[in-house]
Amino acid sequence: MATMTDGSGDLWVFGYGSLMWRPGFPFVERRHAHLYGYRRALCVLSHVHRGTPENPGLVLGLDRGGRCHGVAFRVAKEEAQATVHYLREREQATSVYLERHLPVRLDDGRAVTALGYVADRKHKQYAGALSFEEVLRLVRQGKGISGANPDYVRSTHEHLLGMGVVDPLMTRIVAALDQET
Repeated sequence: MATMTDGSGDLWVFGYGSLMWRPGFPFVERRHAHLYGYRRALCVLSHVHRGTPENPGLVLGLDRGGRCHGVAFRVAKEEAQATVHYLREREQATSVYLERHLPVRLDDGRAVTALGYVADRKHKQYAGALSFEEVLRLVRQGKGISGANPDYVRSTHEHLLGMGVVDPLMTRIVAALDQET
């Protein structure tokens, strides 16, 4: 199990999408964090949370290359096992993500190992790079057990802006969605 580098036994979790604004687990510390070697990408077809197999939505995954500015949560040792169980149920509904222990750098300079979920490029739901038109089509149509795909994109975009992170693709998608309302 991933632990803080100081040996406390606490669990760190890295969030880059909805985990940033809806973690769903108790935590004792929340920090801005950077992950190197992966980037945030709308690259996963959602068949459960933001779509269905017949009408998939499109959600974020950590994909190879670049850098991702996200959030790291420190979970008390006593809550670690329950948190991992919760995250596996939430993130592994269709096994499209690979659970990994990732080296992240916190905004205060600390380096920790965090539990994170990386897009599985071999999984049938991995969408890879899509045209803007296809991204927008999938986002517009997606609706699953966690709600409408446009709401997911808007919430993530809003949270990123609050962190001082500008994601040009998310900005463009939200602008296109806003033109429809």
